[in-house]
Amino acid sequence: MVEILPLLQAATTVTTSPAGLVAVGAGFGAGLAVIGAGLGIGRIGGQAVEGMARQPEAAGRIQTAALILSALIEGVALFGAVIAFQLAGKIPNL
Repeated sequence: MVEILPLLQAATTVTTSPAGLVAVGAGFGAGLAVIGAGLGIGRIGGQAVEGMARQPEAAGRIQTAALILSALIEGVALFGAVIAFQLAGKIPNL
């Protein structure tokens, strides 16, 4: 039992490399961009349907505004994901 303890300690030694942290950050950034966009577009859709139900005569204007806002949110999310993937491309090969 005494002989295995140094091997276990050597196996559990954690070293953090900058490349690993960059990879985690890139994945985290891309995930947050996509999740945030999904939540935002879902909220816009839900509120637009609620607004159209309350005022059917304004449905055209509400739908147009909701589509424009959804497109803007999707563009920002795509930008965030592209930046995260570019960051992942800068990981040095160790």
